[in-house]
Amino acid sequence: MNRRVATLLVALIPIVVFGLLMSVIAVPFVSLGPGPTFNTLGQVQGKEVVDIKGTKVDPVSGHLNMTTVSQRDGLTLADALRLWASGSEQLVPRDVVYPPDRSKDQVDKDNDLEFKKSEESAEFAALGYLKYPTAVTVLTISDDGPSKGKLQENDAVTAVNGHPVATLDQFTGQLKLTKPGDVVTLDYKRKNPQGSDKTETVKITLGKNGDRDYGFLGVGVVQAPWAPFTIDFNLANIGGPSAGLMFSLAVIDKLTPGELDGGKFVAGTGTIDAEGKVGPIGGITHKMFAAKDAGATVFLVPAANCAEAKTDGGQGLTLVKVGTLTEAVDGLNALNRGDQPPSC
Repeated sequence: MNRRVATLLVALIPIVVFGLLMSVIAVPFVSLGPGPTFNTLGQVQGKEVVDIKGTKVDPVSGHLNMTTVSQRDGLTLADALRLWASGSEQLVPRDVVYPPDRSKDQVDKDNDLEFKKSEESAEFAALGYLKYPTAVTVLTISDDGPSKGKLQENDAVTAVNGHPVATLDQFTGQLKLTKPGDVVTLDYKRKNPQGSDKTETVKITLGKNGDRDYGFLGVGVVQAPWAPFTIDFNLANIGGPSAGLMFSLAVIDKLTPGELDGGKFVAGTGTIDAEGKVGPIGGITHKMFAAKDAGATVFLVPAANCAEAKTDGGQGLTLVKVGTLTEAVDGLNALNRGDQPPSC
């Protein structure tokens, strides 16, 4: 081997070693970037994303797309450099996404629970906007409680022992007249795909819970708008609460005449509570990029995210500023009339 070849080989060894190290050394960062978008008026795996049964549904054909942020964990140094150089990905310390005191599985479970809660809030907000009356609605049922197998989630309790209950105070007031071991008679209505609001009756033997001296029913209830028909959200593995606004808009669009998008490709994001208040989210610029790439021209922005959304000129999207569900509907209707909605 001549001296020139030997020198070249010696020079290449550090480069090869460095390349190998880059491909195996893990870095404490997570990459955030544009994720997939889903049309809440469309289908996924053969099912309606927002599936309403038991009432008349208005035909829809447009776009009200919810947006997501993609996450890449377990990055090597080479992965991190490649993603950073792409310009469309953001590297953040892993502790920001996965706190040290919680495992990845725990964080993912929390995100799934937030997503389920966002579905409930989206339904309540939409039904409230549409002026459906409130009812004492069952949200949760204790696995080992006396109501297990007798009541179901989303049942509307209308009477306790023959006494009508339209509010939480009335419901709790009737329970406080009981003691553990009593048998109570509940009148309730159950959501079903036929849309019937027939009243059913069930007898439940009350249990005991902690130091309370009155009977334990084993349910979590809320006073919320209620309708007899079913609303199912068929998106899985989409964690977090930020789909709430777009879910609510899809419900409203399907239950009212006309089309909210007015023929435009509308996308957006935002949490929503049961009263219809729209809250801020993370990763707004990533979601806008995903929306633009999917073909959107209009983007609904939570009011608290407006300053960040305006960077880079809003990526060429028409930004509609929304603080409530009503503002979102009004903003889209304004666009459809050719008027200027509130903008970031």
